[in-house]
Amino acid sequence: MTVLSDLLDAVSSDRIQVLDLTAPLTSDTPVLVLPEPFGQTDRFQLEEISRYDERGPAWYWNQIRTGEHTGTHFDAPNHWITGRDREDISQVPVGRLVAPAAVIDVAEQAAADPDFLLEVDHIRAWEGEHGALPEGCWLLLRTGWDARSHSQDEFLNADETGPHTPGVSVECARWLADESPIVGLGVETVGTDAGGAHSFEPAFPCHALLLGAGKYGLTQLQNLAKLPPTGAVIVVAPLPIVGGSGSPTRVLALVER
Repeated sequence: MTVLSDLLDAVSSDRIQVLDLTAPLTSDTPVLVLPEPFGQTDRFQLEEISRYDERGPAWYWNQIRTGEHTGTHFDAPNHWITGRDREDISQVPVGRLVAPAAVIDVAEQAAADPDFLLEVDHIRAWEGEHGALPEGCWLLLRTGWDARSHSQDEFLNADETGPHTPGVSVECARWLADESPIVGLGVETVGTDAGGAHSFEPAFPCHALLLGAGKYGLTQLQNLAKLPPTGAVIVVAPLPIVGGSGSPTRVLALVER
């Protein structure tokens, strides 16, 4: 128990900081909007069951209604047709829910161009400065997009041509799926793909290629600016929904001071 005792001591003494990377989940949480005739996800809703009243004099509780892919959430491989025969959210090995984080900061580029796409060359340049991507890590893409999460319109940033949000190129998504050591990709935007990815070939390559390769997605993360490029560990806690394609998720980061 020495290792775990040391960890608890480091947390209690603030030598390890615990950061919450999760967006608050409310009825105002931005959600993905698909064009008709596709089905739409519900916004998050609380429905009161009782609140210290005749319905329950000593307790307060609620029903909740939400989509699996609302707010900060986890994409399981079976979320996409390419991963339809892979695991659902309840089958994700728990050992993969605790992993090192590699943070690539492209907020400056995304501020200048909301359609910015991460390329393999950006990752190679990052590796030249920080070392190779750790085996089994989450690659976290910091774009500064979490600053827009207070507004559905600003978060989706859509016009008559569709949404404009940063993401990953097709070539980079293919490399991440087939050659990189990552367990999954985490982003600050509404989905792991760029806003314009509907017109890529293949369409939505992060979904099609990474989930098809048995890797995972995390979306609508916050506070990535507080993480170092390497050295943090993240803990991901989706609900084990049997047959589910994803789940709203609490994501915590452990960072040495």
